[in-house]
Amino acid sequence: MKDTIITARQKKREVITWLVCFLIANLINFYAIVTYEDTSFSELFTSLGYVFVASLAIYFLWTIIRILFYGLKKVLIVKK
Repeated sequence: MKDTIITARQKKREVITWLVCFLIANLINFYAIVTYEDTSFSELFTSLGYVFVASLAIYFLWTIIRILFYGLKKVLIVKK
């Protein structure tokens, strides 16, 4: 079995990707708070658990899209 090594560059890229997903989830939460006028802005902090789970869901969805894209790209490229 082949050993794989995850480089520091790949780890950094994945952390940045997840942080972008976390930011997107926070922006969605902020939009929901602004849209519903009866909600206070303290919901930004009290709903951090939900935002964290939503960011993981967005991250895994993005990961599936990347796997499909790179898999199709690898299959469609004709090796010379």
